[in-house]
Amino acid sequence: MRDLSHPIRSGMQVYPGDPAVDLEPALELDRDGAAVTTLHLGSHSGTHVDAPAHTVAGGRTMDAVALDELVGDALVLHVPGLADHATIGVDDLGELPGRVPSIVVVDTGWAVHFGTERALRHPALGVEAARLLVERGMHVLGVDTLSPDPTDAAGTTDFPVHEVVLGGDGLIVENLAGLDALPARVRLGIFPLRLAGDGAPVRAVAFDLPPVE
Repeated sequence: MRDLSHPIRSGMQVYPGDPAVDLEPALELDRDGAAVTTLHLGSHSGTHVDAPAHTVAGGRTMDAVALDELVGDALVLHVPGLADHATIGVDDLGELPGRVPSIVVVDTGWAVHFGTERALRHPALGVEAARLLVERGMHVLGVDTLSPDPTDAAGTTDFPVHEVVLGGDGLIVENLAGLDALPARVRLGIFPLRLAGDGAPVRAVAFDLPPVE
């Protein structure tokens, strides 16, 4: 079993414009007999899932997402060696089967830059590539970047891949980690908080793998 999630920590990197992450002690063990932490964070902090409501008016919220949508066999597409701001086209995906699993994960290797300025210059999935994956059966898109769309440090309202995936009532998982160690086919579990909102942090797990030592 392998954890594919970034730890939630105070001051961790967030998408430009999102709320900062701040964890503060509310109760302390020595003083109060129990430790309790106050959490200040956005619904899209760390490794998280986007519900359709994130970009689709009237779209499903996280509490309406069934767990079986986020657990199952996955196709992992390794596309290493990409330049900053590269677009991942159909040809970059390699030879795809006629029908892909419901969960497709794109490994760019960019997880190593999470928490740095270069994370903002991540590769992005091309719209035609996203459409092809959806046409072949993808329901959940996972990426190891801040977004499957380009990230603009100044803020943007243009999310074409989100429109393709979330607009089709699918789901997007962002900021995955450790994808480079996964085989092309693996069983994944993505477990979000059941928030009645537009997204939620997740614990993402790859099953049937040796633990990281």
